[in-house]
Amino acid sequence: MRPLLGLVILSFIITPSLVLAQEQSLKVVYPRANSQTSAKKIFFIGTAPSSGEVLINGKPVKRSKSGHFAPSFPLQVGENVFTVRYQNQELQIKVTRVSTQPEVPQGLAFAKDSLTPAVDIAKLPGEPICFRAIAPANAAVSVKLGNQTVSLARQPQQAQLPANSAALTGQNQPSAESSASNYQGCTTVETSANLGQPQFQLTLDGKTITQPGTGKITILSPAQLEVVEVTADSGVARTGPTTDYSRLTPLPKGTRAAVTGREGEWLRLDYGAWINSKETRTLPGAIPPHTIIRSVGYRKLPGVTEMVFPVQVPVPVSVQQNDQTFTLTLYNTTAQTDIIRLDDNALISRLDWQQLPAATAGGQGGVQYTFHLKKAQQWGYKLRYDGTSLILGLRDSPLNSSASKRETTGLFKRQKPLSGLKILLDPGHGGKESGASGPTGYLEKDVNLVVSKLVRDELVRRGATVVMTRENDTEVSLPDRVTRIDQEEPAIAISIHYNSLPDEGDAENTKGVGTFWYHPQAHSLAVFMHNYIVSKLGRPSYGVFWDNLALTRPASAPSVLLELGFMSNPNEFEWVTNPQEQKKLARVIADGIVEWFRSVR
Repeated sequence: MRPLLGLVILSFIITPSLVLAQEQSLKVVYPRANSQTSAKKIFFIGTAPSSGEVLINGKPVKRSKSGHFAPSFPLQVGENVFTVRYQNQELQIKVTRVSTQPEVPQGLAFAKDSLTPAVDIAKLPGEPICFRAIAPANAAVSVKLGNQTVSLARQPQQAQLPANSAALTGQNQPSAESSASNYQGCTTVETSANLGQPQFQLTLDGKTITQPGTGKITILSPAQLEVVEVTADSGVARTGPTTDYSRLTPLPKGTRAAVTGREGEWLRLDYGAWINSKETRTLPGAIPPHTIIRSVGYRKLPGVTEMVFPVQVPVPVSVQQNDQTFTLTLYNTTAQTDIIRLDDNALISRLDWQQLPAATAGGQGGVQYTFHLKKAQQWGYKLRYDGTSLILGLRDSPLNSSASKRETTGLFKRQKPLSGLKILLDPGHGGKESGASGPTGYLEKDVNLVVSKLVRDELVRRGATVVMTRENDTEVSLPDRVTRIDQEEPAIAISIHYNSLPDEGDAENTKGVGTFWYHPQAHSLAVFMHNYIVSKLGRPSYGVFWDNLALTRPASAPSVLLELGFMSNPNEFEWVTNPQEQKKLARVIADGIVEWFRSVR
């Protein structure tokens, strides 16, 4: 489960005359203390004895048979005070909602922190350099940059996009931006130069102020571009210069590329992706890398087919999986290929390649290799540079392993259908990372572990070798969990979680099983398991989601994340914590895994 996204400031006032036992009978576990929210509404998660009423601001709230509740209430910008009452107990909870709309300044001033660029930037000659400011209506706004003055025009109203998390609540519709006066304008500079800080000027009612921008502007020399090398084991490439932008194929350690732009600590690489400078080092004196490629090598190793692409310098790469194809693109690369050896094997039927024009490969050209596969289900891959050779390892089907072949007939097959298969289970959260909380304060990390152990036992009964990322209440970092998957190379990896919602969600009425995947190789497993659990247990479906989560991103094995129910739903929480239902759920998950392997055999 992802942590609740809304944040709130709380203050509790408890009637002094209450005894300790009475204090414990009414419990509100969410909203959390010492924080704030920008959401338009908030839900309360809590419990009280099932007899009697719980009132919030004088209105009775709906409760489960055990007395749990999770109603939602609208929020006004600023302080919102809620009084929660059960019999003679009372909690007063203050929730502060902050506005997401920019504040329009009064008088002769720019809005605070509205001048952009807000960080140092670098661009190529001829690229647009754009400026933005929020200022009073009817003002005249301009920017002086070097020897030119750029007028900023007031822009028409633009839609404001919701956060990605809005897809989880079904409320991902754009909303109208405020009437704040948004001024924008762009210019270009055709020669390399250090232009320094832009000077913003605002004139209103005959008065003028000038304010320097916080970011400096540099125009790069195309003949003297910086070259960097990726130092992280797996460099995070993105579509833009912050962590808000989408991930692209990670760059193997050793990858080299020229820097064609900067924004703060982010570098734009010559093939178009952005990477944080902390994951790179500069190579003084190096020229922008470009390589030729001739032959492509092939070697069959136990459990994996390795393709070897010898290049002169490690260049950026990207991967795309489709049904029965796997496509690898090498950027900044020109083919001189006449011979490729690829023997017939159980995985690949054919390898095709084509030269990509510069216009479709980041402006530098590239070579695209398409592997045609004999089966639709893919089992994982790894990419690395060994010196200046790119090594692509495509995993064989674990169903082709000698142990699996030997033990999949007759009675043994029926009793031990998962024999010879390694499965990794990841009980979500642990230690200080508690995850979601149910109405009683029971933590997601605990139910994750209980159910994961039950699933493990069921899988072992069916013959599987099971690896757990944790077997007790210990904190395991997300990178360590991912590393464990990459090291163990299981047939599949499943992360076990229970769910909650962002503040905008309807905790009282949202329930069901949710399943999350990232790589196409995990899609079949995600959909199959989701449908199997929902149908066999008669549970509601929350949905199947493509999601950029740490435990769905591993490429070395099909990896999915299961959200098996909502901690935040008062009625479903009772099902979540029922020991008999947990055992039934574990059996169904194990049976679903067996049936999925049969479906792809």
